[in-house]
This record gives sequence, structure tokens and C-alpha cells, in this order.
Amino acid sequence: MYLACVFSVLLADDKLPSSLDKYAKKVRRRRRRYVKAWCNACTWKKRFLRESCTVDFPYIIPDRTSVYTCTSEWGLHFPEANGDSQSPININSRDSLYDESLNRIALNANYMLCRECEITNTGQTVQISLRYKTDPTISTSRDGKTEMFPRSVMTGGPLPEGYDFELTEFCFHWGKDDERGSEHTVNLKAYPMELHLIHWNSTLYSSLEEAMGKPDGICIVSLFIQIGREHAGLRMLTDILEAVQYKGKSYSLQIPFNPNCLLPDPALRDFWTYEGSLTTPPCFENVTWILFRYPLTVSHAQLENFRRMRTHLKGDVPSSEDDGHLVDNYRPTQPLNGRVVKASFQ
Repeated sequence: MYLACVFSVLLADDKLPSSLDKYAKKVRRRRRRYVKAWCNACTWKKRFLRESCTVDFPYIIPDRTSVYTCTSEWGLHFPEANGDSQSPININSRDSLYDESLNRIALNANYMLCRECEITNTGQTVQISLRYKTDPTISTSRDGKTEMFPRSVMTGGPLPEGYDFELTEFCFHWGKDDERGSEHTVNLKAYPMELHLIHWNSTLYSSLEEAMGKPDGICIVSLFIQIGREHAGLRMLTDILEAVQYKGKSYSLQIPFNPNCLLPDPALRDFWTYEGSLTTPPCFENVTWILFRYPLTVSHAQLENFRRMRTHLKGDVPSSEDDGHLVDNYRPTQPLNGRVVKASFQ
């Protein structure tokens, strides 16, 4: 209440009494500063909501280069980040509950060959958007039969029966060194990288934006990544990361890409699942997480290509809070708050 009164006085248009005239200029300057700050905050928030059409978008808190330098401030701007079902979490394998119903309808990834991918350095991550047909409506073939445009979808497992979850994009989280980088941890162990495959319920909702934060709206498939042999399927992506080294850079990859190469096991066995949230603001909940037990491998050279990414525009000087390298772009693990992590294996 006190702050509201002070704010109303500072915004008042009435002139100060002549006896306080010597303070008038100072107060008017303060008033302009508060008004400008308030307007900037509103403009920024409107812009954020307008641009939040993807899950891993370039989210910037004013006066911050990277969102990951101030994860404790997320809840100040977005109340969803203070929820009881936040992600990521630490998975304690001994506490996970085997649920045989997860295998009643086998988890199935019906991923289609993608003819074009858009690779973007958002300043917070490397995001790969899959491009199929631009019109999601039904097409008519030459013989008069109707057919749907190809989509990559996931069904079964912990997902509600009868719904298709469409793969729309994927992104990476990695660390400055090999001891950290993944958002989730297993028995307190972190991997150097984690891959997120973002799906939305295209049966129940009309768009990713509509599905965000809604019941059964979003599914994120997570894969841990460790250092080992080169990942042949990712080579075409890691080889051209130099083209998107700086924030805001995008590259259209015209080579066909098969998302199935990102899955560790064609049978899609051995995974954990739990109900959580987006790991980037606005941290909407109602997200079904599927985390595969066995990690992918990439070579050290492939991972170093990610570590050469930059958080700033080309030609800009990095902020004083970092050296401009895009690393450690992971959110710390969040409390379980009584949630149960289920396992498809014993």
C-alpha cells in the first residue's frame, strides 16, 4: 500500500508548491525515470508473450545477457516458475516406481523424414525447428483421395491414449566442461549435455501456443548425451554450427534429416516419466516428461562446436558478467514436492 501511494505521487501531474520549487526538477526527473521503467517493463512483457510461440525462445530479463545467470529471478517475472511441479529434477533411481501400465501400449515414435530444418542460435540455446508442409490442412491427391501432410508424432507409453503428440523442434543444453551441462540429473550425476525433443498434442489443440500450459498439452522427450564416438546423425548439424555462431543467426539446412537418429533404441524401452514443466520461462506446467535411461554419445569435437556458440550479436562486446560463450545453459534441479517418478523397467 505504501509503495502504491508513493508511486501515485511520483506519477501525479500536479505541480509542486512554490516552497518546494527547488526540488521540483529532481522529482520530475525521478517521475520520468519511473514512468520510463514502467513502460519498458510493460513493453518487454508484451513482446515476450508475443514471441513465446516456441518452447525454447530467447528469453531475456532486462539488463541480463543470459537468462541462466539469474535463474533465481525467474519467479519474479513469471509466477509459474514458483509452482510445485517444476522441472528439471534429480532422478533417484531407487525411488522411481516401476509401472507396468507404461508398457501396455508401447511408446512409439512415428517420425517422418524432414526435408528442411531451421537452425537458430537464440542466445540461450541452439534450436532446430522442423519444416514440413506449411499448410497443416488436408490435401487432395491426383486420384481424388484425401491424405494428411506428413507429421512426426509420438504415441503410447505414458501419453494419453488416442492422442498424437507432434514433434515440432528440438534443442540442446550443455556445460562449460564435461562435468555438468544436463538439466536433469540421475542419482545426482550430471551429463555434459541434454537433448530435448518438444512435442505438442495436435489432436486436442490447434497449435503449440494453445497447448502450452494446458492439460495433456506438451510432451518433452529428453536424452542424456555423453562423450564417446561421433554421432553420425548429428554430424550434418554440428558441422554447420559455425554458421550460427552468434546470437540471432539462422541457417536453413536443405539436407533431409531423419529425427529417428536422435532416439537411442528403436524399441523405445527403459525410460522414466513424471509430470513437470518447461525448463525455460514462462515455466508452464502440465508437461509430460519422458527421459530415456541410456544416453546418446557425441564426440568431444562435436560438443566443442556447441561450446563455441556465442550469447551476443556479431560485433557486440560481451557483457561484464560472462565472456560471451554460450555454455552452462541449464536450469538447476527443482524440488519433487511429492511427485512420483515412474519407470518402464525394473
